[in-house]
Amino acid sequence: MVAEVNREVSIDVTCFHCGQTCEETLYLDEKAFCCYGCKTVYEILNSNNLCQYYDLDKNPGVQLNNKSDETYGFLNEKDIRKKLLDFDSDTFAKVTFFVPAIHCVSCIWLLENLHKINAGILRSEVHFTKKTVTAEFNPQLVTLGTIAQLLASIGYIPKITLEDHADAKPKNDRSLVLKLSIAGFCFGNVMLFSFPEYLGINHSEKELMRIFSWLNLALAIPVFFYSGFDYLRSAFKSFQQKQINIDVPIAAGLIALFVRSSYDIITATGAGYLDSFTGLVFFLLIGRWFQNKTYESLAFDRDFTAYFPLAVNRMENGEWKPVVIYKLRRGDQIKIRNMEIIPADSILLEESAYIDYSFVTGESRPVKATQGELVYAGGRLIGTPVTLIVEKQTSQSHLTSLWNHDAFKKTEESKYQKIIDRAARKFTWIVLGIALLTAIYWQITNPSAMWLVLTSVLMVACPCALALAAPFTLGSMLRVLGRKQLYLKNADVIERMATIDAVVFDKTGTVTHGNDPDVSFMGELPQEDFSRIKLLTSYSTHPLSIIITKYIKGISNESVENFKEIPGKGIQGTIAGREFRIGSALFTGFHYTVEQEASHVVVSIDDEVKGYFTLKTSVRKNMKGMLQRLGRKCVAVLSGDHDTDKNQMRQLFPPSTQLLFNQSPQDKLNYILDLQRQGKKVMMIGDGLNDAGALKQSDVGIAVTDDTGVFTPACDGILYGDQIMLLTRILRFAKSSSAILKSGFAISFFYNAIALTFAVTGHLTPLVAAIIMPISSISVVGFSTLAVKFTAARIKL
Repeated sequence: MVAEVNREVSIDVTCFHCGQTCEETLYLDEKAFCCYGCKTVYEILNSNNLCQYYDLDKNPGVQLNNKSDETYGFLNEKDIRKKLLDFDSDTFAKVTFFVPAIHCVSCIWLLENLHKINAGILRSEVHFTKKTVTAEFNPQLVTLGTIAQLLASIGYIPKITLEDHADAKPKNDRSLVLKLSIAGFCFGNVMLFSFPEYLGINHSEKELMRIFSWLNLALAIPVFFYSGFDYLRSAFKSFQQKQINIDVPIAAGLIALFVRSSYDIITATGAGYLDSFTGLVFFLLIGRWFQNKTYESLAFDRDFTAYFPLAVNRMENGEWKPVVIYKLRRGDQIKIRNMEIIPADSILLEESAYIDYSFVTGESRPVKATQGELVYAGGRLIGTPVTLIVEKQTSQSHLTSLWNHDAFKKTEESKYQKIIDRAARKFTWIVLGIALLTAIYWQITNPSAMWLVLTSVLMVACPCALALAAPFTLGSMLRVLGRKQLYLKNADVIERMATIDAVVFDKTGTVTHGNDPDVSFMGELPQEDFSRIKLLTSYSTHPLSIIITKYIKGISNESVENFKEIPGKGIQGTIAGREFRIGSALFTGFHYTVEQEASHVVVSIDDEVKGYFTLKTSVRKNMKGMLQRLGRKCVAVLSGDHDTDKNQMRQLFPPSTQLLFNQSPQDKLNYILDLQRQGKKVMMIGDGLNDAGALKQSDVGIAVTDDTGVFTPACDGILYGDQIMLLTRILRFAKSSSAILKSGFAISFFYNAIALTFAVTGHLTPLVAAIIMPISSISVVGFSTLAVKFTAARIKL
């Protein structure tokens, strides 16, 4: 391909890439470009089969006449990489860039297809409102500087701030406020110039009235082509994509009013309806501004109040004390135990540690970290406890964004979103049909009123309130559940909870807990071995290990080597050259009959059984009443323990509940699969330690915990142990979401039906229609919020 340069100024030629007028025109493939930058971007996209970018929007690109010639090699410096990267390893890294040039759906499409341009980029995701691009890449195939250079080369120059990068926030987009301001200014002045028409002043000053009409038209032009243009663009795109949207009736009404008014003024046949037109755009934008603000409010609430309060042990005055992570500061010393989540980017003080970064990468293979190395927030420690120095503060919102990694998401789509989309499309076609019939009727009976009636019909029937019903209903429910210490990943979990007809429980740490247990040891051991046992159990976060750690007084100052925790079996490690095993009878080689009414943890040293702990753990408060209310929905208890608690569990659970013991993690997963093959919608409730597979396989997986530093990324929610007795109320509350949503839809349809009746009969002006549009949205939002509060109060949540 050869590019030809036309040195002549051609003011009529626009750039194929950015749409700007070409002062110096470059041609390639019979397409015009305003500069070498735009032409280069086209060549990049064309060579990678990404020209669909231009199909999504007309001239979507950013003009590159002033494209930065900056090179980004400095980003590959170790210290700078450390500041910018969210995560870094040999084969996987993650970075977030602020890109101010993001402005349309074409930008999103292109930036989320960067992997097609460079194979080293594994995945990229755009956050449109924040104007950020998050890229996951393989550092062995592509450097950080190369990615930044790639973004700049296609017109999306990243804004890089090295100072306090983690807290840098993009500026808010003020374009909507500017459009609203212009529409309001023009609306007020058009009304002022229209006073002669309002007051019926006769036509002795026809020339003056003509001047006022032309001034009105001049004021209406920026309103049409700037303030209201988003509606026109959205409608045009919906026709391009052959999918009608709810902006089509609005765009049709705006075009009808503006074109008819322009015709009347230009031909001097009337004053037009530009007061209604500018007022219509003004009040439509007020409605959009209100909707944006309410969404921002909802997002803020979700970001700062609904995240689980992850806690960690911090060194204070020579003692380890639990502290919520938002109180951590740089330089704090923290201690992380086996299976706990690292809450902040920190420097490792131990010689080595194995970190499971499945939260970050989706891969569960542990990564070895060495002394002095930076370990990242979201990693889970595997093995011996470690101490770390906090390097960078991390918020709950960061950890929850990792919890929401695509690798752990359920595949089902939101059912009600489908209902909304389908209803909106059908309703829009119905509105257009009614509008056509209305126009025909009024053209025959009263042609002078036809345009106003037609526009009123198109305005008042817009199903905007439909789009607000689901997010506000489910968002309000998330807040209620968060206050009851059930923290869900997202609103879709509520919809799945509403369909649950089978609940499966783990036993230890879920049904039972370790508050004031009755503990005794059968056997003989010297005090120094008891201290070593406490040292070993303190490395584990299993509920029975925690009970034993609290029971034994005094702790050894020795160190543990070769620590291992085997899910469903026990823990082992070498202390003072002797191998300790603590766990199940099978794991430790214990073959004797013991008391059947308690849990037993056997201790062996150098393959010789030394005795066992008897733990009579208590059932959580009010469990029996909750389980009886569940009734036949409570289908099974799956426990990795021996069946010593079988009689106690039989008295606790309904007669129809299956009690299965000695279940491995794979056995639990297979049981969930069997229920789903029978058509059941399954909720799995476990402690997140031995149930990761079952929690992920289930339709809804809830991790019950008394220590929120320990849970699985595969769970859909985290529930404090003391709140498990609310489970039946929570399920009823989730089921009520369906009724609240349907009621919200009904209100929206009822409003549209009543308003449409007035509009069709000519009793509603476009201006009034534009005013009551945001009122309908407010009514749906208000109903959803109040209905959720009322339902929560009725269910006693």
